[in-house]
Amino acid sequence: ELIKKIKGVHVLGIRSKTQVTQKVLDAANKLLVVGAFCIGTTQIDLEYAKKKGIVVFNAPYSNTRSVVELAIGEIIMLTRSIFPRSTEIHAGSWQKTAAGSREVRGKNLGIVGYGNIGKQLSILAEAMGMRVYYYDVEDSLALGNAKKCGTLEDLLNVSDVVTLHIDDNPANKNFIGEREINQMRDGALLVNLSRGFVVDIQALAKALKDGKLGGAAIDVYPDEPASNGEFKTELQGLDNVILTPHIGGSTEEAQRDIAEFVPNKIMNYINTGNTVDAVNFPNIRLPKQNKSHRFLHIHKNMPGIMAKINAVLADYDLNISGQYLSTDSEVGYVITDLDKEYNKDVIKALRKVENTIKFRVLY
Repeated sequence: ELIKKIKGVHVLGIRSKTQVTQKVLDAANKLLVVGAFCIGTTQIDLEYAKKKGIVVFNAPYSNTRSVVELAIGEIIMLTRSIFPRSTEIHAGSWQKTAAGSREVRGKNLGIVGYGNIGKQLSILAEAMGMRVYYYDVEDSLALGNAKKCGTLEDLLNVSDVVTLHIDDNPANKNFIGEREINQMRDGALLVNLSRGFVVDIQALAKALKDGKLGGAAIDVYPDEPASNGEFKTELQGLDNVILTPHIGGSTEEAQRDIAEFVPNKIMNYINTGNTVDAVNFPNIRLPKQNKSHRFLHIHKNMPGIMAKINAVLADYDLNISGQYLSTDSEVGYVITDLDKEYNKDVIKALRKVENTIKFRVLY
């Protein structure tokens, strides 16, 4: 259906379930930009979009606070065993007890993935008196008193609570499996608000049933339904397990921020050529200049393209008032401002520059 409707479309906005494949992009004869109104972009063929000169934006920070707040809430709920007590009283049973109910103060929190979410969680958890440890494959400066662990096993060994905030790289499938769970402390808690496939659900269910783990909070699953309705998981009915339907970032504030952030990025690119925060493209910004004309040129990253572009401009006696080029391994993107009027012949000549992918006149 998308393939049928995308012809002639300049801007495409999607959510996390829409697949923007190579076939879709081939059918998009006029597409300039894709806006993903979510964090993840694995549903988009980013490399092929880049080769077609199509810029992709997402909302990487918009729901950070929402996810962090849910993580904090679930850590407290699990540590206090609130969910079992709530279930009991809903069933008409009064079971007041302090057994299995502990404060988070003084407990060790292990954060796997020290990105935007992990860092903000680190700050809030430390403010509540937790000792924070983190593990990340990338070098990252510790905030506050957080301590970096050299290996995942080191983090699992030391943590009372382990919370996952890792990306959707396919290599992260079953990142936490039977071996990793066995490396965790007896009675430890596991929180997953990242990607469903990073946890081996069968191994987790077994660890919970056997008492190896003291509880878990799971918001994401390996196979999630496309719409609201019936859902089954091996984790249902287990004690001290909080299950939510992928709502970590689903707050009114987060949705409002996404609805502002992504369109602003799209309009900035359409109107000025600004690609800062693009997922798949060289990031550049050239300040707007008065009384100038702006050309955008996207090309394969081959030697001599810039010289050819400027040679065309020189042939037509056009003076450059501002120019910015940025490249990656595959494409180059240049914004050029001219301080005088031009004729249509120069546009034709620039479009014919060898290895041109897209050329656009802004104003």
